[in-house]
Amino acid sequence: MFRLCLVLALCVAAFSADAAVRIKDISSLQGVRDNQLLGYGLVVGLQNTGDTLLNSTFTQQALESMLDRMGINVRGTAMRTRNVAAVLVTADVPPFVTPGTRIDVTVSSLGDATSLMGGTLVLTSLNGVDGRTYGIAQGQVAVSGYSAAGEAESVTENVPTAGRIANGALMEREVPGSLQDIGALTFELKNPDFATAERVTDAINAFTQRHFGMASARQRDQRSIDVDAPPNVNKARFIAEVGELDVEPDMPARVVMDARSGAVVISQDVQISTVAVTYGNITVRVTETPQVSQPAPFSNGRTVVVPNTQVNVDQPDGTIAIVHGPSLRTLVAGLNQIGLKPSGIIAILQAIKAAGALQADLIVE
Repeated sequence: MFRLCLVLALCVAAFSADAAVRIKDISSLQGVRDNQLLGYGLVVGLQNTGDTLLNSTFTQQALESMLDRMGINVRGTAMRTRNVAAVLVTADVPPFVTPGTRIDVTVSSLGDATSLMGGTLVLTSLNGVDGRTYGIAQGQVAVSGYSAAGEAESVTENVPTAGRIANGALMEREVPGSLQDIGALTFELKNPDFATAERVTDAINAFTQRHFGMASARQRDQRSIDVDAPPNVNKARFIAEVGELDVEPDMPARVVMDARSGAVVISQDVQISTVAVTYGNITVRVTETPQVSQPAPFSNGRTVVVPNTQVNVDQPDGTIAIVHGPSLRTLVAGLNQIGLKPSGIIAILQAIKAAGALQADLIVE
C-alpha cells in the first residue's frame, strides 16, 4: 500500500522587494505570437513496426499515391509491408520567421504502428489554417520511448509512437504580419492583476520620461497596458529596452491544494485570523478470524464455520493549537506544530476557509 509521506510545501515567503522581474518575463506583446502548421506524411524505414495496411487503409492510399508520383504503379496489388506508418506532422512557427528558417516538428502516428523508432519522415507539406503551404518537413524521427513484445509478455516505455525532428522543417513562405504592421504597442500580462499592471505602467513611464521626455504608457485594465513608441525610434529596439525594465509583480493571496498528490502551495500574502485548531485521526480495524465447529463423532451433525469478528477503534489524543497567520512563515510553522500529514493539512485548510478565517482563495484540484 502506497503511503504519502512527503508534504510538498512551496513557500514563497522570501519573495521581497529584491525579487523584481523583467517586464518581458511577465508579459507578452499583443499581435506577436506563434503560428501552428499541420501536415500529413509517411514515416518509412521502420523495423516491422509500422501500420498494418489491411487495417489502415489511409496508409495504403498515401503509399500508393507517393509511389505513383515516382512513376511506380502499384494500384490493385496487395501490399503487406510493415515498414511504413502514416503520421501527422505539427509545428509551432515563431513570429516573424523568414523563408529558409528551420524549426522543430512533432511526428505522431495515425494508424496501428507500434513504434516510430528508426523511421524517416519523407517530404511533407506543412499547411496553415488558410490551406496554404508554409513549410516542408523531412528527416530522421527521434523517439524517446520503445516497445518490445514476445509471445507472453510485452514492455513499453514512454510513447514510442510519437517523436520529434530537430530543425526538421524548412520555411518556404513568410508568415503574414510584421512588426511594422503593429500600431500602438500593447503589453498583456500573463497573470492579470491591477496592481501589477499599474507598476508596469509606472516603470515604462519613468523610462520614457527619462529618455524621451514623454509618458507613453496607459493602463487599460488588469491585463493590458498600451504604449506609444516615441517618434523616430526603432520599434524593435524600444520593445527590447522596455522588456528589460524591472518591476515587482503583485500576486493574490491563494492556496492551491492537490488532493491526489498531497501538494500544498501557499502564496506570500496568505493570512489566517486567529483560530483554535485540533485534529485527530480515528483508526478502525476490523479483524475476521472464523472458527470451524466440528460435530461429535457419530452425532450426525454438520461441520460449520462460526464467524468471529473483532473491532478495534483507536483515536489518539488530538493536539489543539492556536494558529494565527500574519505571515506565511508563521502559518506554516503553526501547521507543522500540529504535526499534520498532507491529507490533514488539506482538511484543516478547508475547515479554516469554511470558518471564514482563511483570508485567501482556496483552490482544490
